Amino acid sequence: MPVLSRRSSAVGLLAVVGLAVGLLWWSKWAPYADRTAVIDDTGAYPGSALVDLTRDGAASLSAAWAFTTTYAEAVWKALLAALLLASAVEAFLPRERLVRALSPRGTTTDTVAGGLCSLPTMMCSCCAAPLVRAARQGGASLGGTLAFWVGNPLLNPAVLVFLALLAPWQWTVTRLVMGLVVVVGLTALVARLAGPRAAPPPTTAPPPPAQPWSLATAPGRFARALTRNTLTLVPEYLLLVFAVGLLRGWLPPLDDATLAVVLAAAVLGTLVVLPTAGEIPILLALAAADAAPATLGALLITLPALSLPSMVMVARPLGTRATAAMGGAVALAGLASAGMLAALS
Repeated sequence: MPVLSRRSSAVGLLAVVGLAVGLLWWSKWAPYADRTAVIDDTGAYPGSALVDLTRDGAASLSAAWAFTTTYAEAVWKALLAALLLASAVEAFLPRERLVRALSPRGTTTDTVAGGLCSLPTMMCSCCAAPLVRAARQGGASLGGTLAFWVGNPLLNPAVLVFLALLAPWQWTVTRLVMGLVVVVGLTALVARLAGPRAAPPPTTAPPPPAQPWSLATAPGRFARALTRNTLTLVPEYLLLVFAVGLLRGWLPPLDDATLAVVLAAAVLGTLVVLPTAGEIPILLALAAADAAPATLGALLITLPALSLPSMVMVARPLGTRATAAMGGAVALAGLASAGMLAALS
């Protein structure tokens, strides 16, 4: 690579890192620091549960719209940051260098690396989706991308702090241990089972440029990438969130201590969409209604880890087989988490 190209790619990398720091400070780090201070002072979680699982719901278009608008108010900063950062990765980093940096190094190593990369971003699975798509299309391994996807919500340091301040210690331990099992262990298993068919479809990645990569053309590439990502992801995202809000009316209450309720919590929790830390007020309300520890344990993992909208958004770059397998793995992890929390309680 010529010296000028090396310098240009270094400038591009610095631009992406600087943008990431600024966007994450604005959308995640500073707000979570403020929320931690409020929780520490008041001993209560600010805000109410987006979904009430202690009673029957009522399906209606107005309820679905209210769910969608409330959800959008909670995540818009993180979603905007993810769209901008994903577009910057595509525009400012030379594709050949990105592919070399993200090429597979071994499944376990990749999942550990993906999990570590998820710690500073601290997004819900839906807001992480644009970054997942950009990483996979840029040449990231399947295991590393899966680990980054589920590591964002499950290993979120701020959420672990919130749990430690608000909930019994057993919740925090269960979340951390089972989160590591999912992020490092189950993602590696899914990647191995998916096999070579999990390679990114050729159509999902832009073709190599006809001319050498140039930093001078990066602003134009960024504008095109941002426009494409916004027009393809945001309408799909909001439509799926609206659908989940509509289906909320048929969700059963989950405060009974039966095996059927625990199984329902593991499955339905994997599909419901929530903003970051949105599971905490739901779990606190269920605990106040005397829900079984097993039910709480299942939801402690499945509610944040994945959602139906996030799975649809990443199904093409990850592959439907790997995406569905990851959903099943999270549901099974929810059952294991149910057993762990019940044993600790």
